[in-house]
Amino acid sequence: MQFHQLQYFVAVAETRHFTRAAELVHVAQPSLSQQIKALERELGADLFLRARGNITLTDAGEALLPLARRILADADTARYEVQELAQLHSGRVRLGATPSLCTGLLPDVLRAFHDRYPGIRLLIEEGGSHDLVRELARGALDLALVVLPLPTPSPSLTTVELLREDLVVVSSPDTPEPGGGRGTARVADLEGERLVMFRHGYDLRELTVAACRAEGFEPDFAVEGGEMDAVLGFVRAGLGLAVVPRMVATRSGPGLRVTPMAPPGLERTIALAHRSDVAPPRAARELQRMLLDH
Repeated sequence: MQFHQLQYFVAVAETRHFTRAAELVHVAQPSLSQQIKALERELGADLFLRARGNITLTDAGEALLPLARRILADADTARYEVQELAQLHSGRVRLGATPSLCTGLLPDVLRAFHDRYPGIRLLIEEGGSHDLVRELARGALDLALVVLPLPTPSPSLTTVELLREDLVVVSSPDTPEPGGGRGTARVADLEGERLVMFRHGYDLRELTVAACRAEGFEPDFAVEGGEMDAVLGFVRAGLGLAVVPRMVATRSGPGLRVTPMAPPGLERTIALAHRSDVAPPRAARELQRMLLDH
């Protein structure tokens, strides 16, 4: 099995077209087709069904695709690792994080990292923990900041707890204070309140809904489906309350009332994750160290 054969296979699988795949990998279409056939002969199975111009993956092709993508991603990582200069003058770090962490934790750490290593490119991908775990597993990220417990525990990932963060309730100063003016709010105080809720797949959504159900009620959504900035904007407009990390609330600027949660409150655990079978590149290890020291 040749490395370039896997590249050609992935290109055809993604484009579902031999000519477009050949253009994508800068090779003549007949040569690409020959290499795919050679790969199929070596594996002893057809990888594609070719019927009237429609290209679909066989069961064998479906099984090979995630493995081939991972091999190619690992090779890409190895290339960057070798190319990095001794003093980290060049390279890249691919970091995944939940949107709230991109707003709260990351700006200060990334600024410090960039000041120290200005030649390192920082590639940031926002997403929920479930999506980030999948991207880590297929080699598309070097590191990811995720919320524990993971939606699907994975033995192929190593996680290190980074911090535990309190959640608070944010509301418009023009609306009644949650908790009846006590200065704190309980989860039970959210019953009957209109909530501004994040989209599906957002860790904070799952945590808030689970906390409300544990108190015996279903939350009432005024607006749902937004990202962090949209949710804070809707709260400022007086559309409802939201439960957000304290770090985000303290950085959110004017126009929001922040009400702490009464003990025992709500908190979330943030961890730094990477693949167990492949050491992160050197630049990623340095960013990892700075995050753990932060």
